[in-house]
Amino acid sequence: MGHHHDSIEGFNAFRSEMNEKIFAAGNLTTNRFFNLDTRAYEAGALDVRTKEMLGLVASLVLRCDDCITYHVLKCVEAGLTDPEIHEVFSIGLVVGGSIVIPHLRRAVARLEEARAQGGGQALA
Repeated sequence: MGHHHDSIEGFNAFRSEMNEKIFAAGNLTTNRFFNLDTRAYEAGALDVRTKEMLGLVASLVLRCDDCITYHVLKCVEAGLTDPEIHEVFSIGLVVGGSIVIPHLRRAVARLEEARAQGGGQALA
């Protein structure tokens, strides 16, 4: 098999396995931070769709491929269409500049993979 991030399935499996090990270590600060991260994306004054779009833009600008993958999947799960997601991509590109382009390519590949696996609908 290839690198554990070569597919969405591999990404999710690795993420789950390592999260279990991180929680099992029982570090209070780490566990509290993970909980805060989860809670930050729950619906509040902003809905989940909006928060996931913000997470995706921030991930693109910070050039974190794992974060981008995670938020692309969450955006698909939240019901965003391809045109909506591509507008989010465009904001990340404009804010982050041309260095974001390789990450944008991988983001588009992840989106295509998610749609191929039956993740939501591509068009509005």
